[in-house]
Amino acid sequence: MTNTDILCKIDHTLLKMTASMEEIKTLCDEAVRFKTASVCIPPSYVKPVFDIYPGLNICTVIGFPLGYSVTEAKILEAENAIKSGANEIDMVINVTDVKNGKFDSVLEEIKKIKAACKDKILKVIIETCYLTEDEKIRMCCVVTEAGADYIKTSTGFGTAGAALADIELFKKHIGSCVKIKAAGGVKTRDDLETFIKAGAARIGTSSAVKLLTENSSLQSGGVPANY
Repeated sequence: MTNTDILCKIDHTLLKMTASMEEIKTLCDEAVRFKTASVCIPPSYVKPVFDIYPGLNICTVIGFPLGYSVTEAKILEAENAIKSGANEIDMVINVTDVKNGKFDSVLEEIKKIKAACKDKILKVIIETCYLTEDEKIRMCCVVTEAGADYIKTSTGFGTAGAALADIELFKKHIGSCVKIKAAGGVKTRDDLETFIKAGAARIGTSSAVKLLTENSSLQSGGVPANY
């Protein structure tokens, strides 16, 4: 698997609360140079980034990272993000609803946010580290029924990130129109290849570009043969 094969599946991500505009611009420059799938950035940076990089595929997060804001707030966040230039929305479910067995509420919320996204991509973060296997399976069904485009493992802010076993579980239970995004804790080249081969269509990470290009002729403008 070449660097290109991997980088085209990366949501190049910077979501830390202290992220500066300079850091965001570095992220975007890297995304443009190395042709990542998208940049995933805080909502407050969507409009400034769109103004500077109008051709860049921008992803942002809503209800992030805890997911328990009210549905109406999440809808407004999604609408504002899309108006500002985002093409992809990563929403966090209300995990408390899952824990209370209110799967119908989770379903309705995702449906409403998908409607707000219209033709834009919606990824649903279920925060696997807090769910039982049965709850994960139920959420595969909910995400499929709601018409979302992706099911995503994690925010990266929970107690654990993506696990290979969850990707394999998702593959068994999601519908044919739903893709998988792994996020959180995918740190090595072996991790990246393993998760992609297991079925992840996207990987959310802040480290892939550095990992794949460090000590490479790419840093000085060259392109290695296997790139």
